[in-house]
Amino acid sequence: MAVFPAADPRLARMGAAEVQRQLLIGGMKRTAFSTIVFAFLACVSSAFSQDLPSEADSGIVRKPNYRLLHGMFAAQTALYAGTIYGLSKTWYNDPLTNFRIADDSHEWKQMDKAGHLFSSYQICRHTAELYKKTGITKKQAIIYGAISGFFFQTPIEILDGFSPDYGFSPGDMAANLVGPALFVGQYVLWDEVRIVPKYSFHFTPLAEARPELLGRRRTEQWLKDYNGQTYWFSASPRSFAPGSNWPPWLCFSVGYGIQNMVAAETEQSVELGYRPYRQYYLSVDIDFTKIKTRSKLIKSLAFLLNSLKIPAPAAEFSRKGIRFRPWYF
Repeated sequence: MAVFPAADPRLARMGAAEVQRQLLIGGMKRTAFSTIVFAFLACVSSAFSQDLPSEADSGIVRKPNYRLLHGMFAAQTALYAGTIYGLSKTWYNDPLTNFRIADDSHEWKQMDKAGHLFSSYQICRHTAELYKKTGITKKQAIIYGAISGFFFQTPIEILDGFSPDYGFSPGDMAANLVGPALFVGQYVLWDEVRIVPKYSFHFTPLAEARPELLGRRRTEQWLKDYNGQTYWFSASPRSFAPGSNWPPWLCFSVGYGIQNMVAAETEQSVELGYRPYRQYYLSVDIDFTKIKTRSKLIKSLAFLLNSLKIPAPAAEFSRKGIRFRPWYF
């Protein structure tokens, strides 16, 4: 078992400025945006799911509740504007400059891009569910959800472009677009979601090597330590073979993760004595939304839980070969 040092004199080569830059970019954006947006949408969607029946639940077509719809537009706009204003005051301490592009597509072996895709998709999913409760058509709810998923994160990328500390990331912007495209595209092809992006995390000892970057506390590490994150795509064979006897809630899931990345750049991690590599996974999963129940509370919980991949046996594929993990999260 490898021993990871709590401090390494080689870190001095990177300089305090580089450490601070990576800390800000690698952690604060995901921490603030994921916490604010997901907490708001999860709480609100859960509340509405319990109180208001959807067309599918009631079996009738309801007249749109425009008062509720306008209230949701107003609340979303207020959250959006307040978040942008707060971030502009806390993140961008230096005066904004001319717009510039900073290509970071090679950093973190693209795990941060997977995070952008996942986040934008989940914002689409939650906001679309909220809009459905207003009585508008399914198509309208999906479109509004997709627009929300893209535009909630886009201003951050634009502000980065005018910041002397960051720069506009084409990779981040592309990932922000892929999430909504995946959401809408499935309804265009199949009129339903068949492939579900999910997230899982386990704590790693790598955070001890660079706590200033990967998180000093466990409450930080699940957002900052990419080595413990895995992003998944789950799908049930029943969705593609409706006539089969396969349980609709039982899924196969493919995942992607990384290991030994203690800096944004692979070369920096190597200089610090680590050999970064990619990991691919094959596992089983549960689509909680496909479990039949009449309880609105359970339906709400199932909807929220469906963002997470369940702990389960998994096969890991990497440059080290194939490894069976009896319990992986």
